[in-house]
Amino acid sequence: MTTYRLRVNGANHAVDADPDTPLLYVLRNDLGLNGAKFGCGLGQCGACTVTLAGESVMSCLVPVSAVGARPVATVEGLGSVVRPGVLQQAFIDEQAAQCGYCIAGMVMRADRLLARHPAPTDAQIRKHMQANLCRCGTHMRILRAVRRAAAALRMPANGGKA
Repeated sequence: MTTYRLRVNGANHAVDADPDTPLLYVLRNDLGLNGAKFGCGLGQCGACTVTLAGESVMSCLVPVSAVGARPVATVEGLGSVVRPGVLQQAFIDEQAAQCGYCIAGMVMRADRLLARHPAPTDAQIRKHMQANLCRCGTHMRILRAVRRAAAALRMPANGGKA
C-alpha cells in the first residue's frame, strides 16, 4: 500500500491504495464519489468517465499511481441534487436519463466538449460523445441536453460555467 495525495473536485485527499488500483475504485470506495460507474472495466462503455487534468478519461483504466498531482473532476463536482450545474440541469430538463447508468459519464464527456466548443454542431456533439454508450437509447435526448446546455452557457448570467 502507498499513500496517494489526490485533488478531486477541488478538495485534497490522501488515500492508501495499491499502485495498480483503478482510479474508479478509489473514487467510489475511498472517497464515496459514486457518480462514475463500473460498466465494462475495459474502457469501452464510458460509464466511468471523469476528467483528469481537463481531459476525459475512463477511470477504470487509470491506475491511481498515474494520477500524480493532476486534478480529477467527477460529476459530483459540477453540482448537487439541490443545486445542479447547468449541464446537469439540461440533462434533467431533457429527461436524458432513463436507467441513469451512463449519465454521469455522458455529462462529464459533454462538459469537456463544451469547455472546448461553446457552440458545438450536432456532428461535433455526436463525434465527441461516441466514446460513451447508452444502452437505453436516449441518444437524441442526450444530444438535446448538450445543445440546451451549450445555449445556456453562452448566456451572460451563467458565466460559461457548467
